[in-house]
Amino acid sequence: MTSPIAYVSRATDDEEASWIDTLAKAMPEEKIVSIRQMTDAERHAAEVAIVANPDPADIAQLPGLTWIHSLWAGVERIVSELGPTAPPIVRLTDPELARVMGEAVLAWTYYLHRDMPAYRQQQEKKVWKDLEYRHPKDVTVGLVGLGLLGTESAKRLRGAGFNVMGWSRSLKDLEGVTTRSGEDGLNELLEKSDIVVCLVPLTSETRGLINAGRLQRMKAGASIINFARGAVIVADDLLASLESGHLGHAVLDVFEKEPLDEGSPFWSHPSVTVLPHISAPTDRSSSAAIVAQNIRDWRRTGELPTTVDMQKGY
Repeated sequence: MTSPIAYVSRATDDEEASWIDTLAKAMPEEKIVSIRQMTDAERHAAEVAIVANPDPADIAQLPGLTWIHSLWAGVERIVSELGPTAPPIVRLTDPELARVMGEAVLAWTYYLHRDMPAYRQQQEKKVWKDLEYRHPKDVTVGLVGLGLLGTESAKRLRGAGFNVMGWSRSLKDLEGVTTRSGEDGLNELLEKSDIVVCLVPLTSETRGLINAGRLQRMKAGASIINFARGAVIVADDLLASLESGHLGHAVLDVFEKEPLDEGSPFWSHPSVTVLPHISAPTDRSSSAAIVAQNIRDWRRTGELPTTVDMQKGY
């Protein structure tokens, strides 16, 4: 009999039960048990944990873990909290998640491209005035991050006719996309882009990546979208750039503290659109199918899926 799989999260009982039910249907051959309901014997026998924002104290109760499968694509928190001695961690790599993110990037790029924030302000003032239309071929969108999510977003934007630039830690080659890497490459992207979209994982290298100096390099009147993590952009520097009028608008889906504090100036700022972390929600069915296949393959071969580089943080 195979060892039980521990499900570890800080979610509500109802949300946890829903995830366990979905996972159990995807792999009926496995026994998936919430760590809250495991016996001491089951906790010691568990070789795999499926996790969503787990409490490190819970993981410490599973001494026999061979590996951990995260249900999230972003793993910076679990990497930080569990540290370098943690068992190997597998992050969720879901094509459906990439599709949804590509959809969001295109949607909110259109939102900025078609001057929706300006029209909203005109509506509030009862102003009837058309703004000059820009063709997508005359607009450059810069993607900071060209992983699975950035690559899919680039395809969507190219298909819509935008000029697309992309920056990544190591240089990549994408058809129809001007790609750059390194400090000079990032500066060039910021200087040339009308809309900048942040899609990088949060690591020690990307924390505070978009700061006052880099914001100042952006075109006057340019806009920024953050679908990465809140800490990638220095919040006070962004507010200062918006207040000065250098940047035109910011679409923010992620923040250092979530939910966003009621006292945050982002809520009421006329040049900010606040979203409640909805750009790419996890699809339970597709995620469960991927996790199930990874676990089946490991049971059969003993080989782990690609694991997180704990030094890089992704």
